[in-house]
Amino acid sequence: MPLIPLKPLIDASDKYHYGQGAFNVNAVAQAKAVIEVHEMFRSPAILQGADLANGFMGGCTDFAKATLEDKKRGAKLIGDAVRKYGEHASIPIVLHLDHGRDFDSCKAAIDGGYTSVMIDGSSLDFDRNVELTREVVKYAHARGVSVEGELGVLAGVEDHVFSKESTYTNPLKAVEFFKKTQVDALAISYGTMHGASKGANVRLRKEIPLAIRECMRHEGIEGGLVSHGSSTVPEYIVNEINGLGGQIGNANGIAIEQLLEAIQCGINKINVDSDIRLAVTRNFRELFHREESLKTSSSVGAIYRLLEEKKEAFDPRVFVTPIMDTVMYGNIPDGDVEKVVTAMEKGVKEVVGTLIVQFGSYGKASLVECKSLEEMKELYK
Repeated sequence: MPLIPLKPLIDASDKYHYGQGAFNVNAVAQAKAVIEVHEMFRSPAILQGADLANGFMGGCTDFAKATLEDKKRGAKLIGDAVRKYGEHASIPIVLHLDHGRDFDSCKAAIDGGYTSVMIDGSSLDFDRNVELTREVVKYAHARGVSVEGELGVLAGVEDHVFSKESTYTNPLKAVEFFKKTQVDALAISYGTMHGASKGANVRLRKEIPLAIRECMRHEGIEGGLVSHGSSTVPEYIVNEINGLGGQIGNANGIAIEQLLEAIQCGINKINVDSDIRLAVTRNFRELFHREESLKTSSSVGAIYRLLEEKKEAFDPRVFVTPIMDTVMYGNIPDGDVEKVVTAMEKGVKEVVGTLIVQFGSYGKASLVECKSLEEMKELYK
């Protein structure tokens, strides 16, 4: 079926009380794997491309310096890949921009085929955040595209998002934000953190989404609540990476039990990125450990050298720069590259499949009342 906006998936997860995972992708193979594993579990799917992931997919390997043109090119490539593997799938699929930096980044994503965008104005004061978010909502809703905003600041670092300390979301301000911006979903700060170094024994302040939900019901406001920085950082994967020569330290995630409690407290959409990065990196290391000849391969040997040079890294974008044609377009020139792609896809499926089951979205695809962009355009009017 054609890609759909975010709002119908949010509505279904709220109505039927399950968690909807949202998974970041940075390569054509990752998009393919995320779609396939969701279809296997009959789960609705949200694929996310972060603002800087668009830059990377646009060919800027130093993606922190990605230009708007890089992002435009990358957004179209991600959009093309998700449509290629998703339009004939039997499940509803959303392509969502994660952490849009500004209006132009959101516009680039929408023009490239994204059906949902997040505008991150959390670093601004309340009034400026509202103003920026309203500008994006006006442009997006006129095209049937859903919008996620953010209120409150998460600690941690991931891509260009960085803060030393959290500023928790004020429930009353959250309700005011929904009213003034008309966003479809709101990312809140309630104790989660970006990145894989969240610190041991993180405790989520579940009273925050509970309070926001109660206020929203009282005011008759519809909308989803989003949990960013929600990777679980599986200990077994970290240990396996380090056992294969990696040097990942201080890696702690959010306990799955806490995320399940947060779902019951009103969280709908749960963003996961670091778990996928870790599993793919582990699989790369396993592949080169298992097949020694690949270390000197003319097509993928450079990936092995990067793994050895950057033992503390676990973002696959650090390692796959030697095969950017495969990353951007999905081209597989030889058997060695095919082995790397297979390792990437298996890592994605391992993590995503596990969380689909744990969050409870398996078998829920048929519960989503799918609406096209054109239908949503009329509803938003």
